[in-house]
Amino acid sequence: MDLGLSGKVALVTGAGQGIGRVIGLYLAQEGVRIAFHYHGSRSGAESAALTGGREGQTMAIGYDLRDLTHLGKLVATVEETLGPIDILVNNAAWTQSRPFLESTASDYLREFEVTVFATMALSREVLKGMVERKRGGSVITVAGDAGRIGESRLAVTAAARAAEMAFAKSIAKEFGRYRIRSNVVSLGLVEKPDSPLHFDEAQLDRLIRMYPLRRLGQVDDIAPLVALLASDRSAWMTGQVISINGGYATT
Repeated sequence: MDLGLSGKVALVTGAGQGIGRVIGLYLAQEGVRIAFHYHGSRSGAESAALTGGREGQTMAIGYDLRDLTHLGKLVATVEETLGPIDILVNNAAWTQSRPFLESTASDYLREFEVTVFATMALSREVLKGMVERKRGGSVITVAGDAGRIGESRLAVTAAARAAEMAFAKSIAKEFGRYRIRSNVVSLGLVEKPDSPLHFDEAQLDRLIRMYPLRRLGQVDDIAPLVALLASDRSAWMTGQVISINGGYATT
């Protein structure tokens, strides 16, 4: 299906590895000019930029998203290189699984700095340009289902993800009059080739049995929905949290 994305410009955060990298590569195949943002995964972002599209159509850009005061510089660099941003994919996050009573204030701060504060500040910088240009846009937040349903050992992550979801819904209401849409793709447990899961065979079997489709998610399961939400094929969808979770949670 031609999604009509050719020539659009997208910034994908956390795109040096895992889900973000695959999303960027998938959008590039649709003709989108992609900025692969990375923090620690420089080689993954640079290789994706080299292989993901024609010369001058992609770039890798490193930045610590916790530096909120200079995110305007990040956006300006992308737009000077590729053109005005039409699509923002807020994928970068930091997650730590541990019992809540073992978590600390520094854990809270790290999760919210990357997952919530950076998402809000970067979205603000991109939204300003979208409003000024008056040609619409799409903001897509990739989050975990813990923020929607709660999860043992992920209390801090769940709180951060829930905040992301509430923010995404709020900007959908505030910026809809500018034809700017905001949606959330909420995920179950996804296997990432470059970040293996640390479960033994018995643990993995128990996990898989919790999913009606009897498998964990794969990175390739996510990108097609992100591309659809980025396109005008979903022009009447905004403020929604859409789960891809193999049936793990249905409410």
